[in-house]
Amino acid sequence: MLLDKTVLAGHYEIIQRIGGGGFGQTYLAKDTHLPNHPQCVVKQFQPHVDQGVPREKLLSLFDKEAKALYDLGTHDCIPRLLAHFAEGDEFYLVQEYIEGHTLLDELVSGQTLTDSYVVSLLINILEVLEFVHKQQVIRQFKNEMQRLEIFA
Repeated sequence: MLLDKTVLAGHYEIIQRIGGGGFGQTYLAKDTHLPNHPQCVVKQFQPHVDQGVPREKLLSLFDKEAKALYDLGTHDCIPRLLAHFAEGDEFYLVQEYIEGHTLLDELVSGQTLTDSYVVSLLINILEVLEFVHKQQVIRQFKNEMQRLEIFA
């Protein structure tokens, strides 16, 4: 896990950890090379190199995933990819930071929602899913994983 004030790639300064899971951690950071030091999101991936997958294969997959994220960033509801790089055995994506709250925050347990609100929410979500589906990101990612023999 990265500590606050850690600097990656010479200019992404970690502010705080904002999430994490099985594949890595997510941090709020600032870009110290740009005027006003805008905030961004740094996603740190920690691939399991002990599973016999060569680093070169992992790097190839990471580069392809970055390309897909870059293409998806043309949609106004998907954060833009700003950078991707590797340092040591870890890979990093830097994405646009979008202020707001999560869908989980939006859907409060026990709260009754109006029909019109639910319909509007679903339309917004489905528009983004339709865009992602048209880009064939999931199919490309699965095919690449199989090609690299990361899983069968």
